[in-house]
Amino acid sequence: MGVVNYQAVSTSFFGAGARSALITHLPPLGVTRALIITDHFLFEQGVAKTIGDLLIESNIEYAIYYNVQANPTIAIVNECVAAAKALQVDCLVAVGGGSAIDTAKAVSILLQNGGQLADYEGVNQSRTSGMPVIAISTTSGTASEVTTFYIITDESTHRKLCMIDENCKVTIAINDTDLIKGMPKGLTAATGMDAMTHAIEAALCRVANPLTDKDAHWAISTIQTYLPRAIGDGDDMQAREMMAYAQYVAGMAFSNSGLGMVHAMAHSLGGMFNLPHGMCNAILLPFVMAYNGANGQVDEQFKKIAMSLYLADADSLSVDETIKQSVQAIKRLLTQTGIHQTLKMLQVDPAQFETMAEMALLDSCMTANPCTPTKEDIINIFKQAYQGF
Repeated sequence: MGVVNYQAVSTSFFGAGARSALITHLPPLGVTRALIITDHFLFEQGVAKTIGDLLIESNIEYAIYYNVQANPTIAIVNECVAAAKALQVDCLVAVGGGSAIDTAKAVSILLQNGGQLADYEGVNQSRTSGMPVIAISTTSGTASEVTTFYIITDESTHRKLCMIDENCKVTIAINDTDLIKGMPKGLTAATGMDAMTHAIEAALCRVANPLTDKDAHWAISTIQTYLPRAIGDGDDMQAREMMAYAQYVAGMAFSNSGLGMVHAMAHSLGGMFNLPHGMCNAILLPFVMAYNGANGQVDEQFKKIAMSLYLADADSLSVDETIKQSVQAIKRLLTQTGIHQTLKMLQVDPAQFETMAEMALLDSCMTANPCTPTKEDIINIFKQAYQGF
């Protein structure tokens, strides 16, 4: 196994009202002026101002950038960098889901390291830590608040740039269930399946270790149990809180082990057609699981996944049956959550499959997949996802 390097956020808070921790934990950082990075919806709903009031109470001035969009682009990052420089801020406060947090991470790296965003594609390409980022998550899925990953779309090529960088870790992560409970059912489902994908890919990847396995399998079991409840009743606060923990733990798993083919393909799919990332992962997940089960020499890993999914007689199933039933369990969960779309239903153009497959092969996430697919393999999986199950 060799040397294992396990990265984690130094300070995290969970539960109803967790955002109030800012009042006591921000002043010791010595920050004086912050830029809140969020989207237009959270700005209009007053969520950003709620966080701003806490900053004022902590004697920190703030401004708000609220132009973040789903699948944030290089142009958005550059615009935000310009705003941060003009305001001379010394802290970034991301409020939202993965789009806001990824944007803040990208801005923090550029502010401290200079250059262009494309300079940092790949693994640990920056020289020094980014500007302090406080991440306040309003969804339960991306886990960007705890990972060393951030993803930004190059709008000129429709390709998602994947940056994996220890220097982008946030300083304080907050999962406040009072903010999370407002997620609508569709977003709850998509972000929850994003978290499930993180956990399963972490469990199957080439460089998994006992620590990442512990996290990945706890997350699989917890999401299997609580995601349907969170979708069924958004005010089920136990389900909301457990999903907040599960997506965070899944993030710790994949941040320390890597992801795989689902994410590599989802990045090219989402970048090409501007589709929600969680939805892309969810649609591709069962087909990639089946492919990796057949080609990845991951028999033992699938046995553990089957047990984490609470499959009956999981410990006595044959290898083929273990893989088959695990894939079926994910398909049932997708049906339960209402994510039963196909790429055809999302109006994805099959003529782009070859280009998307080429992008996926170049994606940083592909290196951790348990086996290396050919371009034709990836095209075939896109075709399967186009038709659905």
